[in-house]
Amino acid sequence: MKLSKLVIGLSLAVGFMASAAAQTTMRISISIAQNSHQGVAIDTFAKEVEKRTAGRYKIQPFYSGSLGGERESIEAVQLGTQALAFSSSGPVPNFVPETKILDIPFLFRDKAHARAVLDGPIGQELLSKFDSKGFKALAWGENGMRHMTNSKRSINGPEDVKGLKMRTMENPVHVAAYKGLGIVTTPMAFPEVFTALQQGTVDGQENPLSVIMASKFDQVQKYLTLTGHVYSPGIFLMNKEAFDKLSAADKQAFLDAAKEGVKANRARVDEDDAKGVTELRSKGMTVVENVDKSKFVAMLAPVNAEFEKQFGKANIERIRNYK
Repeated sequence: MKLSKLVIGLSLAVGFMASAAAQTTMRISISIAQNSHQGVAIDTFAKEVEKRTAGRYKIQPFYSGSLGGERESIEAVQLGTQALAFSSSGPVPNFVPETKILDIPFLFRDKAHARAVLDGPIGQELLSKFDSKGFKALAWGENGMRHMTNSKRSINGPEDVKGLKMRTMENPVHVAAYKGLGIVTTPMAFPEVFTALQQGTVDGQENPLSVIMASKFDQVQKYLTLTGHVYSPGIFLMNKEAFDKLSAADKQAFLDAAKEGVKANRARVDEDDAKGVTELRSKGMTVVENVDKSKFVAMLAPVNAEFEKQFGKANIERIRNYK
């Protein structure tokens, strides 16, 4: 009897060890706080992967740039030292130049238009461009419509941004456009931004309401203007070699988990956009809601002419007119 119990005990122990050994842990990171639209995205993704692979894959999330800024995380995924990352589109064109087109100011009418483009054939074509660069792009997520904040003055029109020293993403399209508006651009990794604003190294920054709220920029910025000048996608990226090693069923599990992450991510952006102005005003920010965007577009005409040469007018119009 004792022997049989011992055999059963050993069998269970061996089974447990085999099960534990079979579990693969992968890291995923974001550069902002867990309580954010990006945090919801990767937490949902992690839960869905574990569920859909019966616990054989465990996704370990890291937040607030603890594994580095977005560019560093994307580099780590490309090199394979990190399996996964969720990033805004900011540094992505440095790795996949074809995605630059998405960062053209005032390209999208609104979030619904942008989501339709990214979920449709144009977005899927762009996702396929990542394969040759060492990535598997699992899905387009969302960062949101970008707005301007600063510590100097209210921005009511393009004339008010001239001379402001603004932190920009490490993104060549953004930098070219903001220079065209007379902004003194300061490209900077996101984890450095709060301190730079606090110390006055830069006057302002531009980000979606979700990021402004999650990062507590109201503590170091007085003025917010809903310029909505750029739609900022998000993206789930995975190391291509790691993805290719998955079974067909597990590949589908990761892709489906990313789709669920995107649903949660977009829902949180919508929630933040709905309550953001009221919340930020309650924290002392002066908010300009109604902006004549046509004045910004007019000032950007020379820059947009350059973008048409760079990307092709037909390619830009294909996105602008997508329904």
